[in-house]
Amino acid sequence: MLSAKSLFQEILDNDETFRLFCSVAASGEAQGGWENGRIAALVPESRRDLAPKIARHGADEDKHGRIFNALLRKRGLEPLEVPRETDYTMLLEARGIGLAHDKLRRDEPLTEHDLVLYLAHSRVTEQRAAAQMTMLRRCLGDHPDLGRAVRLIAEDEENHLAYCHEELLRLAAAGHGRAIQRALRESALVEMRVYRDVSLAVMARMGRVLGWSKAKSALLAAGIHALYGYERLGGWRRMVSLRMPERRNALGGPAKPASEAPELV
Repeated sequence: MLSAKSLFQEILDNDETFRLFCSVAASGEAQGGWENGRIAALVPESRRDLAPKIARHGADEDKHGRIFNALLRKRGLEPLEVPRETDYTMLLEARGIGLAHDKLRRDEPLTEHDLVLYLAHSRVTEQRAAAQMTMLRRCLGDHPDLGRAVRLIAEDEENHLAYCHEELLRLAAAGHGRAIQRALRESALVEMRVYRDVSLAVMARMGRVLGWSKAKSALLAAGIHALYGYERLGGWRRMVSLRMPERRNALGGPAKPASEAPELV
């Protein structure tokens, strides 16, 4: 019987698909770390209180990238160059979601509107990340190699999502409400398409390596399309709603070090 847990186990048992899985994850986390680091350095004076939290977010993302690379090293594997069609973060940037890298490479202070765009983009993508890590924790939480890493990263993603909710609500109270809702909706609609396309590309590559039958590949593709259909019809609203989180000031303290997963580093 095909289940999420059996599917992940099949992917993890094969060196080539495990390498793709970890390389895609590590690349996306490292990219997020760089972006957050640059944004923290360019925060306008009016919002300097946000800089340490954004820096903490970037440090977490860097840590996650190191963890996935450590998992590869532990298995004697090297990261591979991520195929463009599976590069979630770069495809989002190419479609105008978030802050352009050209802007982040300049040493010019950002505006409050830039922070709205950054936080709206983060709120949408962190919703996706938190959902994915919840699924991975359910399927792989007891895995001998991945379990502890998955639990640590899942906890961080919940903190990131809480932080996005809280800071967007503060900006809304400061008069940015309409801009926030517009940015959230635009980000969510683009993110859904990119996530669908990347999921299809990753599954196609893994299917070829693992020798999946046409029926199995078609079933998995149908599931990806069904999720997109659900989100397009109204599921996207869960990505744009805002509520004050139970975890207040979730990124207000120091990051948990990767050494909390000592078998990985």
